[in-house]
Amino acid sequence: MTSPVGRRTIPVREIRIPHSCPRPARLSVLAGSEWFGCLDGQELAEVESLMIRRAWTAGDRLFHAGDEADALFMVARGRVKLQQVRPDGSEVVTDVLAPGEVCGALGILARPFQRHTAEALVDTCTLGIRQSDLRRVLTEHPQVALHVIDQVSARLARAESLIGAQATRTVPARLATTLLRLAAKLGRERGAQGVLLEVPLSRADLAGLARSTPESVSRVLSRWKEEGLIDSGRRWVSLLDRARLERIAQEQEI
Repeated sequence: MTSPVGRRTIPVREIRIPHSCPRPARLSVLAGSEWFGCLDGQELAEVESLMIRRAWTAGDRLFHAGDEADALFMVARGRVKLQQVRPDGSEVVTDVLAPGEVCGALGILARPFQRHTAEALVDTCTLGIRQSDLRRVLTEHPQVALHVIDQVSARLARAESLIGAQATRTVPARLATTLLRLAAKLGRERGAQGVLLEVPLSRADLAGLARSTPESVSRVLSRWKEEGLIDSGRRWVSLLDRARLERIAQEQEI
């Protein structure tokens, strides 16, 4: 059952995702991933045989910042958030991963320790591959290595771009950009009820993604709800007017 616009809750089952992950689903995720999508069916099957399947309950942590980086994780089903630890010990969300995306790449490829903490936002299934097995795949399939370089470089470039934009873009612009990016990879079209972000993010989570504060994010979301740009409730947001949000995303500080 879907909640009408204006109500404060969305049924939990709309954002809960089963974390069973049968082999056909695993192969489908690998085939659609940016890392391994260049492989043929037999090669994908070989890579899949190296993967370690794990099921996680919402709130479980796949790894912590500072842990030894001995495996790479790909989200097969569910949602995973990445967090960085601030100097004061608090954690800030830096990204949300959808099926087909990986976490732990920088740790396993370039550093001995994980840079982020990864946490399941909903019931989640991941495919893990040990560092030694991944290096073997990269050696045997150079095209995968090229895709890995492209994706890791793109993620680093995006992170640098976001940091640089902090000084010139308004809080509403950064928040609009965050919501639109989440909608592009995690949103579900609901007709007149907009695009539901199928991920249970708190205001603090959104603040981390937008490089802002929970208080500022709450004020902006409340204003946008009054103006009809979004609908929202506890840990959910639905985008109702993407055109206006796209215009807001271009705002610069004066």
